Amino acid sequence: MRLNSVNLDTISEAAKSQTIRRHKQKSVGNILMRSIFIVIGAIIVSVALELFLVPNKITDGGITGISVMSSYLSELPLGIFLFLFNLPFLIVGYKQIGKTFAISTLLGISVMSLGTTLLHPVDPFVSDTLLAFVFGGILLGLGTGIVIRFGGSLDGTEIVAILISRKTPFSVGEIIMFFNFFILLSAGFVFSWESALFSLLAYYIAYKSIDIVVDGLNESKSVWIISDQIDEIGSAILSRLGRGVTYLSGEGGFSGDPKRVIFCVITRLEEAKLKEIVNHYDENAFMAVGNIHDVKGGRFKKKAIH
Repeated sequence: MRLNSVNLDTISEAAKSQTIRRHKQKSVGNILMRSIFIVIGAIIVSVALELFLVPNKITDGGITGISVMSSYLSELPLGIFLFLFNLPFLIVGYKQIGKTFAISTLLGISVMSLGTTLLHPVDPFVSDTLLAFVFGGILLGLGTGIVIRFGGSLDGTEIVAILISRKTPFSVGEIIMFFNFFILLSAGFVFSWESALFSLLAYYIAYKSIDIVVDGLNESKSVWIISDQIDEIGSAILSRLGRGVTYLSGEGGFSGDPKRVIFCVITRLEEAKLKEIVNHYDENAFMAVGNIHDVKGGRFKKKAIH
């Protein structure tokens, strides 16, 4: 019995070691993948800045915008200011937010700074301001979104906004918008008011592009349905959309009558079909639809609409 116990302990330890080894391998793989995509995102941002925006006197918000204006006024390479101005915020981020975030951000900012320095002598892709702010804004948002999606950042104002939001009633987005308002306003004095307006448009395009990259094109939606024909509607959603439904019990606040509620998650492409199903069985049904940026687990998969 003692021998068997020793053998079982040995097997258990071996299994535990193997699990730890696999976990470490997976962690190394995740870190490597994250680093690769952060580098790719930072390179895309470098291209957007040096080959589209900066040559046409179009700036961005945040530390990047301050760096662009500083580079223009001093005639020094943009990469120097991008790295030096972000460095203090990286140190604060390391102490207050976390090591992983700070290291990922350091990697992104370093690659972006080096990329803009290497691309500085290259002729810009376009000289037309309209094309520059449109495609520059798209690339800027695409690169920034990739970096954010994989756990990093390319601008120190985001770190400041996170820290301020912890002690104030304002959200991170509101604080960033407050900073960027004054930064983009300053562009009017440094460049011209026309450049400031183009910068504002480029910033908006970049902002929307970041949303697409971070949240994804296939945005999901949560649906709540209250109806007297709940069984028929639930069965139709299951059979025609292939979506799982959850039945919840509720009570009318005004009438006090018991109510049954359907909760389900669909893609935005399925919203019109779902409304058609609900309207077919109960034109007076109550339905609330909300956006969901991420869905994980369960049986949520893409289904054909029929």
